[in-house]
Amino acid sequence: MDLIDNLEAEVCKRVPPKAHVGDTVDVHYLIREGDKERIQIFSGTVIALKGRGIRRTITVRRIVQGEGVERIFPLHGPRVQEVVIMRRGKVRRARLYYMRDRVGKSTRVTELLGDKVRREREQDTADQAAQEAADAAAAQAAEKTVEANETDTEPVEV
Repeated sequence: MDLIDNLEAEVCKRVPPKAHVGDTVDVHYLIREGDKERIQIFSGTVIALKGRGIRRTITVRRIVQGEGVERIFPLHGPRVQEVVIMRRGKVRRARLYYMRDRVGKSTRVTELLGDKVRREREQDTADQAAQEAADAAAAQAAEKTVEANETDTEPVEV
């Protein structure tokens, strides 16, 4: 089992988004059309989280022109660029499949307010700053090794 865990750790994104069921999120998804690429933002409410580790998926639902649209995104997939949490929702269920039957204002989820949300946001920003610092340190270390290799292999005149 350790072998699988090690492989998953290499492929998983370093800081997975801390989205919960009931949250309103923006999923930045890479779309390929021919030889062009663009990022499309899918906004909606998280109605389900499934799987663990690299197989983690998030189901997001929104209403477009009166029709419900749901998309399932693999959180660690290469096309999911970013998941931005817009609002924290207060729900008492693990899956919100009952939202499929609701119409209009009844599809809204109560927003979670107060100190808990503020602390979560502060923790998220601290995690992101630590991640960026670690990435910058790794990039600097890689540059130093490249520079050291270049100076070691200078051409010798004969």
